[in-house]
Amino acid sequence: MITKLNDLFTALKNKPSRRLVVAAANDAHSIDAVAKAVEMGIVEATLVGDTVRIKEVCKEEQIDINLFTIVHETDEMGAARKAVALINEGKGNLLMKGLVSTDKYMRAILDKENGLMTPGAVLSHVTVMETPRYHKLLICGDVAIIPAPELKEKLAIAQYLINTAYALGIEKPKVAVLAATEQVMPKMQACVDAALMSKMADRGQIKGAYVEGPLALDVAIDKESAEIKKIENEVAGDADCLVFPNIEAGNVFYKANTKLAGGEQGAIVAGARVPAILSSRGDSVKTKLYSIALAAISAK
Repeated sequence: MITKLNDLFTALKNKPSRRLVVAAANDAHSIDAVAKAVEMGIVEATLVGDTVRIKEVCKEEQIDINLFTIVHETDEMGAARKAVALINEGKGNLLMKGLVSTDKYMRAILDKENGLMTPGAVLSHVTVMETPRYHKLLICGDVAIIPAPELKEKLAIAQYLINTAYALGIEKPKVAVLAATEQVMPKMQACVDAALMSKMADRGQIKGAYVEGPLALDVAIDKESAEIKKIENEVAGDADCLVFPNIEAGNVFYKANTKLAGGEQGAIVAGARVPAILSSRGDSVKTKLYSIALAAISAK
């Protein structure tokens, strides 16, 4: 079982290499991270972007440009569309956002005729966090895409978190569906959705995981809090996965862990036909490398 983000690299050594296609690969952080991933044998890579700029970055960063296949495209939207087209042509297994705005990247993925979506699929963001104060990785969603998920979307989010947990070697993940309280409060929609999901898991409608909710965050990840509040179940104090009630809760948790608690993370977008990396343009090389590794280990 993978318990640290660095363990991803070891786990991938014995797996077939995947081809990563990077949309608008014109920035040093993305090119550096992809170069490291290629050198580690995690992926092979195609960079879609401005060839002149890519050559400049490789020269400045002393990166061997022969590590990559390069497809020339100077326009941001054009680069995103071309990267998606390469995936659809079978010339890539993973997609990554480079120096392109999120809305253009997502528009290319969601395009009804030429995108990467199966009809009816829900696109969601999955973050795997390593935080100094927790004894294992935390798999979280959604912190970046779905503003106010309803029950159907929360079920999809939970399934993506469970699938990611399987990819990390967790046989039966422990999923906490979060709310502001562990009490079932009918006037709080987060509590109602969490209670429904917990009962659905009890009846086999969510398979292969322990699912409990509503749970407040302290009860989900701290055994002492769970004991004090007399909450006894498989998930309390030992959650692998956190389903957030809305994007505000998820995004604040994610940023507090990375910016205040010194946490590290890797993240992917799930729900498309291939894992897609949606790292921020300001993310570090290490974060982008972890995200590439997470996408590679999640790919079918």
